Amino acid sequence: MLNACILLKVVPTKAEAILKAVREIKGVRKAYFTYGRFDIVVFVEAENYKDLRVMTTKINSLDGVRSTETLAEA
Repeated sequence: MLNACILLKVVPTKAEAILKAVREIKGVRKAYFTYGRFDIVVFVEAENYKDLRVMTTKINSLDGVRSTETLAEA
């Protein structure tokens, strides 16, 4: 198993909808708002890097997501 943290910068008016959509993605363990440089933090669990890439692609495609940063466990 591969664990990762995905940090999101989002359009403020779409933050609630993005958080709800992210929580519905398979593999997401936790997701919540943060305050500071990033708006949402998402903790995920994937079988491998390919599955992690699928999750990050889904998150990046959500309307209102400006950018992401993925931090995978070594």
